[in-house]
Amino acid sequence: MSNTNPVDEVLEVVAQVLIRCTVIGVIVLLIWWGALELFGDLAYRVHSRIATMSRPQFDIIHYVGMLMTKAAVSVLFFFPYIAIRLVIKNRKKQSSNQAVEATS
Repeated sequence: MSNTNPVDEVLEVVAQVLIRCTVIGVIVLLIWWGALELFGDLAYRVHSRIATMSRPQFDIIHYVGMLMTKAAVSVLFFFPYIAIRLVIKNRKKQSSNQAVEATS
């Protein structure tokens, strides 16, 4: 019989999913930034044909997009991961305290 609580197992799985989503989000941001650094002029030429915009407007659009993506990754994935890790830590502490009291 397993010694772990099913709730603890679910919390562990959710934490693993959230940290993987955080890593994927950071990788997307790094690729986005790298693509703009390497191919920014090409991307600007392609997009300026579709929609009339200046280079500073193009840069601001991408800067705001990266900022919003970073905020979304932090709020939706990283902060919940930290919260779940704190909950897991507190649950383990409580269960070890209960085990000590039960043996006393």
